[in-house]
Amino acid sequence: MADNTDQMASSSYRLAVEDTDFLLREEMRPLRFAMEYSKADLALKDWGVRSTIIVFGSARIVSRDAAEALLAGARGDAETAEARRKLDHSRWYEEARRFGRLVSERGGARAITGGHRDNVIATGGGPGIMEAANRGAADAGAPSIGFNITLEHEQEPNAYSTPELTFRFHYFAMRKMHLAMRANALAVFPGGFGTLDELFEILTLQQTGKAPVMPVVLFGRDYWNRVIDFEALVEFGTIARHDLELFDIVDTAEEGWMSMLKRGLNAHIPPPDDIDPEAAFLRE
Repeated sequence: MADNTDQMASSSYRLAVEDTDFLLREEMRPLRFAMEYSKADLALKDWGVRSTIIVFGSARIVSRDAAEALLAGARGDAETAEARRKLDHSRWYEEARRFGRLVSERGGARAITGGHRDNVIATGGGPGIMEAANRGAADAGAPSIGFNITLEHEQEPNAYSTPELTFRFHYFAMRKMHLAMRANALAVFPGGFGTLDELFEILTLQQTGKAPVMPVVLFGRDYWNRVIDFEALVEFGTIARHDLELFDIVDTAEEGWMSMLKRGLNAHIPPPDDIDPEAAFLRE
C-alpha cells in the first residue's frame, strides 16, 4: 500500500471545524462573528437567562480591603497619595457590590419562574466595579455573567462570575451586542473611556429609537456632575432638554434599585420559602 502520510498531514485534510488556520482567515470573519454570537446565546438560554441588568464601571477601582492594604504598604508621598485616592474611591466598589446583591435578591436571578431567570447581573467580566457587581450576585447565591474581551494586555475574568456564564470575545461589537440585547436596565458607576463609550452607546440607541427605553442609572453624583456637564449639552443645543430624562443620577444601591422600579423595571422577587439559608447568611 502506498504511503499516504503527506495526505493525512495536509491542512486541507483537516475537518473544517478543526482547522484553525482556515477559521482564522480574513474571509471567515462573518463565520467567526456568528460563532461568537451563538456560543454565548446558547449558553445563556441553557441557563434560562431571559433578561439582565448591566453594570459598567472602572476596572481600576478596588475594594476597601485592597485599598487599605495598599495604604498600609505605601512608601513615600506619591504612593501614599495614590493609596488614599484608591481608598476614597473604594466606596464605589462597595456600593456596586451591594447593588449586585440587592438586584440578585429582588430581581429574579435566583428563582426560575416558568424556566426563566430575569435581571441577572451582567458585567464586562473584569476587575474593579465589574468584579464588585459579580461578587454581590455571588453573595446572594445567584448566577451572574461576565462578558470578557481579549485585549493586548491580557485581561483575566474575575473570580465571582458564574464559570459557565463567563465568556470571552474577540470582537467588541459582538460583546456589545450581547451586553445590550437582553438588558432590562443599565447601572453605570464611575469609569473611564470604556464606561463612557458603553453609556453613550446605550443612550444614543434610546435617543434615536433604535432600542426600547429602559432604566439607566448613574451612580456617584459627585463624579458625574463633575465629569460631564449634561446641562451644557442642552445649553449648546446638542441634545434636547427631554434627553436628560433618559437617566437618573444616584448615590446608593437602594436609590438605584428604586429608580429602576420607578422607571418600569419588572422585579421578580422569589417567595420566602425559596430563600437559600446559606445565601441569607452571606447577606448578614
